[in-house]
Parts: sequence; structure tokens; C-alpha cells
Amino acid sequence: MRTELSERLGIEHALFGFTPFPAVAAAITRAGGLGVLGAVRYRTPGELERDLDWLAAHTDGGPYGLDVVMPARKVEGVTEADVEAMIPAGHRRFVRDTLAAHGVPGLAEGDEGGWRITGWMEEVARAQLDAAFAYPLTLLANALGPPPADVVDRAHRHGTLVAALAGSARHAVRHAEAGVDVVVAQGYEAGGHTGEIATMVLTPEVVRAVDPLPVLAAGGIGSGEQIAAGLALGAQGVWLGSLWLTTKEAGTGSTALTAKLLAAGSGDTVRSRALTGKPARQLRTAWTDAWDDPAGPGTLPMPLQGLLVAEALSRIQRHEVVPLLGTPVGQIVGRMDSVRGVQAVVDDLTRGFERAVERLSRVAGRAAPPDTRG
Repeated sequence: MRTELSERLGIEHALFGFTPFPAVAAAITRAGGLGVLGAVRYRTPGELERDLDWLAAHTDGGPYGLDVVMPARKVEGVTEADVEAMIPAGHRRFVRDTLAAHGVPGLAEGDEGGWRITGWMEEVARAQLDAAFAYPLTLLANALGPPPADVVDRAHRHGTLVAALAGSARHAVRHAEAGVDVVVAQGYEAGGHTGEIATMVLTPEVVRAVDPLPVLAAGGIGSGEQIAAGLALGAQGVWLGSLWLTTKEAGTGSTALTAKLLAAGSGDTVRSRALTGKPARQLRTAWTDAWDDPAGPGTLPMPLQGLLVAEALSRIQRHEVVPLLGTPVGQIVGRMDSVRGVQAVVDDLTRGFERAVERLSRVAGRAAPPDTRG
């Protein structure tokens, strides 16, 4: 699965794997792709440095990247406390009542839980970047479009390519004008933040709009055949996130969340603002239902919603309160029916890709006109 972009980056497969788990990112790189570590859940730059140290030591010298979440416009002088103060009391009460209705225990003293959302804050993302640029990052990705111009320039001085996710051709053009090197066409089917356009439609539109910039297809891709389809649409690789959630390296093989993922079908996700304030595809749960209920207070804009629900989500995850327990995941969850190692997943992807290419070659052979020469 080689393309011009994969050869430029020195990877065997044009496969980019986003994950919050360092062990998964390292395994993706070792398997011939490019592992991209999500930074949004890290509480401090020191925690990120710890995992980047580990990642660098376990990628066998292969390339890896980092995914941050920050607005395109540089915002100064706004602290987390300033934003916290903007959250209405009624929304805080709704969170307390929802947790109480499901008997969700609190966190133990000193336990900050596993859910971190202040990475949406620019000051946090910038501190993460200050730490991250001490490492040989091959790729810096931003889920909210292009980072601020000074960050793009800094990445380029560091020798790091910049990628940005786009949900429409219009957004992709703005990304290209902002100086990004790679555009990720994130379709409606994808987990996390998505737009309204499906991957099959979006990918060729973005390819055409930003040519000659390389494009990665994302959303609803979980097989080698689907990778072949993305490349056939003009993409130079694929961006995969959901598929790694049920891998052994994710370290969640015995949890209630993994059980829910393995049991879910492609119709068991929903685009909801309950997580961050922006539409994000995730497992449908009693939590998303509560926030999407017209009788509720409605969600807040980013980053208020994320700050509002951070502790609640940590409590839900820590105590595995199944009715409320969820995660960002795409419609490809219907294919995620077993726990496998990352290498086994990549092997399955490459075999499926080969099958698709061979099938198309046979079709092309049948369609070739007869040779009338001589």
C-alpha cells in the first residue's frame, strides 16, 4: 500500500493510525504505518514527554506523529478558570442529576480520573507543543483544522509536516491556504468530530480542491478493500482511528467499554455535541440520550461543554457505569468484533487491499479492448 506520500515519509504502508494509546501508536509504526499519538488527554507537558520518550524507544527508529486540538486563531490571555466561570449553574445541576439518577460514585481523593478535555484549551496545546518539538516528529495533526500560523511555521522549521482534518472541500481549501502539507478528508462516518458529507463523496471533492497537496481518506474505513477504494478516489493514504480501540495494545481488552464496542453494530453510534460541544460521532448511550433530549438544557459551545463534563466522564469510566459508558467511535465499529494485536489488524488490511487490487485488475483486463495490431 505504497504511494508518493508514504515513500516521502519512509513508511511501508500509506496508513496513518490515530490513537490515544502510546503502545498502539508504536505498534502501528512497527507494522509499517505511521502511528499518531493523540495529546488531548494529557494533563501536563511532563506526562506527554514521558509517553513520547516511551514512543521514541519502541518504534524501532520508525516515524511517528502527534495530534493536538487547537483553534486556528491564536487566543491569548484566556485561562481555564476564565472559561470554567462561564458555565451556567443549570448545566452543572443537570450533570449532577444525571449522574445521581444512575448512581455514579464520585472519584477517590486525589484521583483525577482518566478523561482529560482541557487539551482543547490553546494554552494547554501550546505547552504540549513546547514539549513535543523536542522530539523528531514526522507529522503534526490538528483536529480543528490548521493550527495558528506561528505553529505551522514552527513545525516546518522543525522539519515536521502539518496535517489538518477537513469535513468539506471549502474547509480543505482554507487549510491549504494556511500552509498545511496534508489534508485529512474526514467523512460523516468517522468517529470524533465530523461534518455532514460521507467519505465516498468527500474524498474526491477534497482531492480535486487542494491538488497537488496529498489527501488522506478518513471515516468508515476498516478493511483493505476500503483502503483500496480511498486510493482509487485519489487519496494518497488513509487515516484510521476507531479500528485500534479494540486492539490488545490498547490495554482495554477486559473492560466493559471494550465489551460494548465488540457488541456494537454500525447503527449504534450517534453524532452528538454531548462530548465537546461540537458534533462528534460516538457510541450512543444513556449519556448522549440525556444531552440530546429536547427537555434538557442543551449542550454548550466548545470548550465549555468539554470542561463541564470532564469529571463526570472520568467518574463514568472509572466505575464502568455501563448505561452511560461510551467513547468516540465511527460507524466502522460494526466490523470491530474481536480483540487482536495491531500487527494482525495491519496484516488483515494488507491482505484485503491485495484482494481488491487483484479483483480490479481482473475487471480492467476484461474491459481492455481486443488487440487488433498485425
